[in-house]
Amino acid sequence: MKTTDNTILITGGGSGIGRALAEAFHKLGNQVIISGRGQKSLDETTAANPGMKSVTLDVSDPKSIQSFAEKIAKEHPSLNVLINNAGIMGPENLLEASNDLSTAESTITTNLLGPIRLTAALLPLLRKQPRATIMTVSSGLAFVPFAPTPTYCATKAAIHSYTQSLRYQLKGTKVEVIELIPPYVQTTLTGDQQANDPRAMPLDEFIDEAMSILKSQPDVKEICVQKVYQLRFAAEHGQQKYEEFFNQFNDAMRA
Repeated sequence: MKTTDNTILITGGGSGIGRALAEAFHKLGNQVIISGRGQKSLDETTAANPGMKSVTLDVSDPKSIQSFAEKIAKEHPSLNVLINNAGIMGPENLLEASNDLSTAESTITTNLLGPIRLTAALLPLLRKQPRATIMTVSSGLAFVPFAPTPTYCATKAAIHSYTQSLRYQLKGTKVEVIELIPPYVQTTLTGDQQANDPRAMPLDEFIDEAMSILKSQPDVKEICVQKVYQLRFAAEHGQQKYEEFFNQFNDAMRA
């Protein structure tokens, strides 16, 4: 992926990793369009970055995605980069005597069906470009799940698998597929506590390292900063060591 001369759409671009990516690409002179459900955060982001565009989108609504894709194709026909970043994360207590699956269902709809639907809706436009990129944002938790958020981790594991299949199916086209695999980063994904947790990687450091990888390795398939290595490659040490690490990781995070 070239880091300049692009028209880039970033979902969930009004906050956290999405906003930081949007600003990093904007500074490089790309035309950046951010989307999200919250108009206030979108407006704040575009106001702070003159020239950046925004369009509201609820990725959990299939009809909204289709009309959004049509709007993007009409207003930004040169779109050549899609970054599927929007996501939600919430705890689930599987021991509770409850049939309330609202958290699980909304997480699957937003984190998994959203990117799949938006990719399908925009792929015809992307394939028209001389070069194009689809970037998915998974998580280190796709490889070592954090037990209190089982559905979030499952959706990120599914995104990793989907990304591999998408890359294989598109290998004969001009559309490349990249997976961004963040570690635990200081954002408000789960609330203010995460944004201030010293165990989490500072957002600016994460973006700087991720962009450096993208610039120095234009053919990269997975963007992994150093702090996500332990999670991303945990299974490569064998089943027993993986199980030990899984338990140690979850015990430490819960503490």
